Amino acid sequence: MLPERTGYIIWVSDLKAARTLEKYGTVHYMSRRMHYVAMYFNAERADDTIRQISKLPFVRKTERSYRNELKTEYSKDTEDKTRMYSL
Repeated sequence: MLPERTGYIIWVSDLKAARTLEKYGTVHYMSRRMHYVAMYFNAERADDTIRQISKLPFVRKTERSYRNELKTEYSKDTEDKTRMYSL
């Protein structure tokens, strides 16, 4: 079974040095223009990992991603109006 993962956004000052973040978790995306890295960690060890990453000299700020807490199941409460406008 796959472990529970938590996403984090890490704002960096040097993208070349940010490549070393791969040893802490899975790097999903690195933005060259906005200088941030989207990463995933194991949820059990995320706090310890973020403490270690925050101490790195090129890391400016870390933010937790709330993507897994968003509602992704949608319901259609209104009726479909496309039937009224069909020819």
